[in-house]
Amino acid sequence: MRILVITPDAFGGHGGMAEFNRHFLNALCAHPDCTEVVAIPRLVPNPVEKPLPPKLSYVTTGLAGKIKYVVAALEVVRRHPEFDLIVCGLINLLSVPFLLRLWVRAPIVLITHGVDVWKPTRRLVANHLTSRIDAFISVSELTKQRFLKWAKLSADKGFVLPNAIDLDRFSPGPKNMALLNRYGLTNRTLLMTVGRLSSDDRYKGFDEVIELLPTLADTIPNIAYLIVGDGTDRRRLEEKARALGVEGYVVFAGYVSESEKVDHYRLADAYVMPGWGEGFGIVYLEAMACGVPVVASKVDGSREAVRNGALGILVDPNDQEDVKAGILKALSRPSGVVPEGLDYFSYNNFERRLHRILENVVSMRK
Repeated sequence: MRILVITPDAFGGHGGMAEFNRHFLNALCAHPDCTEVVAIPRLVPNPVEKPLPPKLSYVTTGLAGKIKYVVAALEVVRRHPEFDLIVCGLINLLSVPFLLRLWVRAPIVLITHGVDVWKPTRRLVANHLTSRIDAFISVSELTKQRFLKWAKLSADKGFVLPNAIDLDRFSPGPKNMALLNRYGLTNRTLLMTVGRLSSDDRYKGFDEVIELLPTLADTIPNIAYLIVGDGTDRRRLEEKARALGVEGYVVFAGYVSESEKVDHYRLADAYVMPGWGEGFGIVYLEAMACGVPVVASKVDGSREAVRNGALGILVDPNDQEDVKAGILKALSRPSGVVPEGLDYFSYNNFERRLHRILENVVSMRK
């Protein structure tokens, strides 16, 4: 079985979607019937991690713009058009696999992550093409159901494949004193959120936590809030912290490399992300694997990341008292303890789930 993957990023990418895609490509290559996976990333902002899976051909000749990307994909199928499956990693790229299907007679499977498919996109062509895909994979049941509300598809074409966590890489450990000194956070009770600071997607819960800091500081005078990530919304959040008089409690770490990510999680006494637009949220899994109690949202896909409250604390982001109570509850829990049941999201379980999905998709075409 040869599989073609049109993907926004994976190896050499950064963030939760890239991590999902890396796990996805590894799991595809591990299927016993797979002979080759050809993946064409749209972006590779960082050096590509080595080694790559042995069955993976990672084509990076299409990184210089949309036209270059399409040309790179066409060149791949021109040389060897025999593929058994085409996977599209983002709805905005959906026109590419349908163009390739003029030469490659293979089913198309779309991966859906979150707000990208909760409502019709601004791309009319992509919206139209969704009704013609053969199957889709969602990272959460919530995303699957919201996609089905507008996509002209039957429910049996949808499969749920939650994110995976590398339990060997993410694990409890002592706080890194060098990092505490870097940020001036020694002897502080530390809340943390990791995520992109995007002015287009203000759903992570940064605002909700910053707004609570004045009252939290009355209860916990040494409280601090570390925001890990960067983006176009950072200046607004910095100004908001100043306007509320809590700039001394908020530290913006900016972009953090993958090599430093685990040590940053281990700094936190509670991981807090009471958002309302998360499709799943691999960051919850990463924090829990590092033994950090987490506060997640009742109203988005993060509910599934904490197994409906079995692994973490659920709050209503629209209720400040509920968020505050959740944070205080998380801070009362012992640190360094990985919640029992987190292995539900292990990579091995991810691989088994994906292999079952592949077999179901193949059987649908027979």
